[in-house]
Amino acid sequence: MILSGPEIEARLGGDIRIDPFEPAQLNPNSYNLRLHNELLVYEEVILDMRRANRHRRLEIPPEGLVLDPGRLYLGRTLERTETHNLVPMLEGRSSIGRLGLFVHITAGFGDSGFCGFWTLEMFAVQPIRVYAGVEICQIFYHALTGDVREYQSDKYQNNRDIQPSLLYREFEPSAERQMTLDFAPSELRPARDA
Repeated sequence: MILSGPEIEARLGGDIRIDPFEPAQLNPNSYNLRLHNELLVYEEVILDMRRANRHRRLEIPPEGLVLDPGRLYLGRTLERTETHNLVPMLEGRSSIGRLGLFVHITAGFGDSGFCGFWTLEMFAVQPIRVYAGVEICQIFYHALTGDVREYQSDKYQNNRDIQPSLLYREFEPSAERQMTLDFAPSELRPARDA
């Protein structure tokens, strides 16, 4: 079940927090979130999952910023959200998609208990000028059934800025060591037929 716009508004201050909240951004079954004025771009030619990748910050000027195709831009929402007892989901707005801009590549699924700004993985099909403050995506909420265990993470929870990938934290240093194989003595190995 997806919450209606009026139900989203009714749950503000309880299961749902959106800060700042503007009633004009409320839709029949979602709420439009706006693009912050900063983006991050990676500076590496090859991104490596096992380590933090260098990145730099870009500011979107009042006249807009042209995004180039074939490059990943990380943005964030202007609004901070907090969700309890529901599953928050993020989708690009259809008007944005019709201009060839992907707002999230694979990360539109949120967790109950998430608190923070949403990082957007933006990818343009062709050059497109974007503007800070544009209503770029929409958040909507699914009801949960069963016991709820809320999101607990030291990676992205309670973030205050755009979040580059922190996947490297999941790799253990021991994973890079070569494993030793435990060979049984030759007398214990089964004989091979010739």
